[in-house]
Amino acid sequence: MGGFSELIKNFDKTRDYIRDFFIYGFKVRNDFDRKSLRTYDDEKRRIESWFGDYVKYDRSERGQKVSINVDSGSISENPLYQAYRSKSFTDNDIKLHFFIIDVLYNGETLTLKEIIEETDKNYNQIFDVQTIRNKLKEYVQEGIVITEKKGKTAYFRLSTDRVNECLHNYEGLTDAVKFFSETQEFGIVGNSILESARLKNDLFVMKHNYIVHTLEDIIIPEIISAIEQKKYISLISFKVNKANNFGYIVPMKIFSSLQTGRRYIVGYIPTINCFHSFRLDFIRTIKTGNICEKYDIIYEKFSQDLNYCFGVSFSSGKIETTVITFCIDEKHEKFVIDRLKREKGNGVLEKTDDNLFRLTVKACDSFAVMQWVKSFTGRIVSVTGDNKQAIKRFYSDINKMYNMYGGGEK
Repeated sequence: MGGFSELIKNFDKTRDYIRDFFIYGFKVRNDFDRKSLRTYDDEKRRIESWFGDYVKYDRSERGQKVSINVDSGSISENPLYQAYRSKSFTDNDIKLHFFIIDVLYNGETLTLKEIIEETDKNYNQIFDVQTIRNKLKEYVQEGIVITEKKGKTAYFRLSTDRVNECLHNYEGLTDAVKFFSETQEFGIVGNSILESARLKNDLFVMKHNYIVHTLEDIIIPEIISAIEQKKYISLISFKVNKANNFGYIVPMKIFSSLQTGRRYIVGYIPTINCFHSFRLDFIRTIKTGNICEKYDIIYEKFSQDLNYCFGVSFSSGKIETTVITFCIDEKHEKFVIDRLKREKGNGVLEKTDDNLFRLTVKACDSFAVMQWVKSFTGRIVSVTGDNKQAIKRFYSDINKMYNMYGGGEK
């Protein structure tokens, strides 16, 4: 029986468990029925070793609940980065890493054959030609090794770029890397640079730092590549029992919700002829398909519909009008009026009477508008609109809240 190891081969599996502990949390051991309980125990132990004090335990009637609890506004380094440093490696991987770097360390430019000969001579180690070729290809992609062709022969040399030299040669670069090590766009790259230079981010703390985005970063490059190449993609989502295949869609853009911080991929679904947004934290893997010949036509339609997007939702596929009337004290609540102007999107705000304001919104999804409107509870006079189901749910939710908090009692 194999022993426990903190290193992993399949990142998707570990990402799945981290999602459960961090995003959902508070599950007991028996709630994880996708694999054996032994697998659950191993994954939990890995997460405990990576996240240390951030792992919380609560007792319940059903058993011990485990979750990852992090106040992202009080940490200087995203603990989820640890998951990316846990990839396992073979004995040949670690040997070749040091052998290749040592052979090329003096600045020589060598062919594949010469590298093999030097490895044999210096370390009395013989590797398969394809094994060394693959390792060199990997290091070329990573930027560790530089390759150039002379005729038909490929030559290899070690890159002269060094993290410490770059950081010391350019004033302010270290501070810039520390800042961007905790941003969505740079994240794990900046953190890895600091790790290589044995530095820590000791300057910046992000108030609204959505650290969970780290778990989605692994699929972002594939989505962006598909958008640039105008290709179809297939999304495989996380499910409790099995993955759910959405079928092929045409990716348009990646959105980020200002309200929740969640990120979405908006795509066109050919089978139902409309646009839809998919949460990135629900997506396990991306599969790239063929080129979409009608991409430019679809994107033009998307650009038009974008004017009627409220938040990140394209759910209905048609434009619906919603009218909300607010009662706002103009003298003491100007900040509320300012917020309406700032967040109304393409909506039109009009003053209809003293302290009365009417907002007319045309959007692809009235339900998204209703979710936003609820944040003004206490100032809403009336809500009407084309989507009767959305309006009905809104009033139903308000009545439930009214009754829940004793509004019906005398």
